[in-house]
Amino acid sequence: MPDPVALLHVPALSDVAEYAYAAVVEPPARLVFTAGACPLDADGRTVAPGDHAAQARQAMANLETALAAAGATPTDVVKTTVYVASSQQKDLVTAWNVVRDFFGDHDPPSTLLGVAVLGYADQLVEVEAVAAVRTGA
Repeated sequence: MPDPVALLHVPALSDVAEYAYAAVVEPPARLVFTAGACPLDADGRTVAPGDHAAQARQAMANLETALAAAGATPTDVVKTTVYVASSQQKDLVTAWNVVRDFFGDHDPPSTLLGVAVLGYADQLVEVEAVAAVRTGA
């Protein structure tokens, strides 16, 4: 059965972006929406205060765990939103590089935002995702 997710790289748009510009989900598929994955350890403590890259790695590990609980994998992701508590573009790029590397060749559309503050003490990164999982397989 074919994959329900098709990532679209749009030749008419710049190839500078390191993600597909659009994703199409073909039926039959079950959508999975995650909460923002935060850089928290198993005890609910924010890991690596001040370190955007380390927090992004923890957020992605937590995202992968949440996806697995819903029967999804990173290659099922069709869209991400990455929040970085910083007004410095270099900090956004640092977090983005971790997110991009996590997905490897699977490059779902993504939005990267610099925000003033996130919900937990010392939190710098949060990542939410939408995934599509084949049904009826």
